[in-house]
Amino acid sequence: MRLSIITMSTALVALSTPLDAQRRGAWTVGFAGTLGGGWQVEAADVGYARAVRAGPLRVASFTARLGSFVDEGAILGGARGFIFGLTLGGHTGLLPLADLGTETSKSEVGVDLTVEGTAYLGTRSPFPQGSPWGAVTVLPGLKFGDPDGVQFGLLLGPTLFFGQASDVRPFLGIRFEAPLARRESHP
Repeated sequence: MRLSIITMSTALVALSTPLDAQRRGAWTVGFAGTLGGGWQVEAADVGYARAVRAGPLRVASFTARLGSFVDEGAILGGARGFIFGLTLGGHTGLLPLADLGTETSKSEVGVDLTVEGTAYLGTRSPFPQGSPWGAVTVLPGLKFGDPDGVQFGLLLGPTLFFGQASDVRPFLGIRFEAPLARRESHP
């Protein structure tokens, strides 16, 4: 019940945000997880993204990740330990594929590339990397939404875990970006 109220409140705030606010920054929330059999990472992401101009990068993001290890082979009780991570990411500009809607209410479908570096801490890790460990992830993504407002993204690509050992795993990210509201001074 609480999760649905938080989700609805976030959506309401995001949909009532001025369109030019994206240039100032955006909140991001989503799911981050590795894919496959055996032990995997499943986590929630909460972060901040801001427009930048640094070569091909158009957006820089800073995200906190909180989750657990999950045994994909277990029918019940597959969660083990906790994971905390801090992620620094860079995103390229959106390459538009299609425009949907009308001129006053348009949505855009496009692709971009995200590169992330993450530092993890975990308890009861089943991974050979131990704790702490790091990861570098390259994520081609499909995004949908208002180019100056709320956007949804589906990202899928490889992640390289490194620490006491290294391992490459498929990574799935589902992201929701909502621009911050611009505060006007009152006369």
